[in-house]
Amino acid sequence: MTSDPGLRQRKKMRTRQALIEGALRLFAEKGYDQTTVAEIAATADIATRTFFSYFDSKDDIVFFDDRSRLERAVEIIGERQPGEPVADLLRRVIDQSVFADTDSELARKVGPARRQLIASVPALQARELHLLFDIQLQLTEALHLACPELDLVEAAAAVGSLVGAIKVVVAACQKRGNRPEQTYTAVQRATDIAIDGLNSLPRPA
Repeated sequence: MTSDPGLRQRKKMRTRQALIEGALRLFAEKGYDQTTVAEIAATADIATRTFFSYFDSKDDIVFFDDRSRLERAVEIIGERQPGEPVADLLRRVIDQSVFADTDSELARKVGPARRQLIASVPALQARELHLLFDIQLQLTEALHLACPELDLVEAAAAVGSLVGAIKVVVAACQKRGNRPEQTYTAVQRATDIAIDGLNSLPRPA
């Protein structure tokens, strides 16, 4: 009997979600450093060794959606339409990666707990800064390649202003205790403001 690939994929996605939710629950109850990989695996009813088929480490769980969003953003930049202004391209990147459906429901569900956790664990703060730098570097390189009218400095400034606006407004909303929907609205507004400022960048010939 042939197994259903779709069924296997759905089962893997359910296990992955269970690991994420279970890990964040344990981190809140026991503390990040005190929680083991074996305990996280047990929340999804899988063996410890199977955990590493889903994540490389505990901190990878905390940043579970960063890689998929980066890959999608780079893909969109690489698919730039002929004559498309940089501001319009980056708007599409934000709409189809940051605001996309990939992990968005789960990200919204665990968002407050995740932000609070990162803010309370120095190792996770350091990992977040490293990831943020790597994301901006890769986006800059992709934008510079896709938009030859931009030099490397202009591409870096465009990416830095947009990513910085989003990251800072999320942190500010968290500090104020805003609800997720308020944060979402604030991020959209910050994106609009940053995008408006990019309209001064060179346009394709």
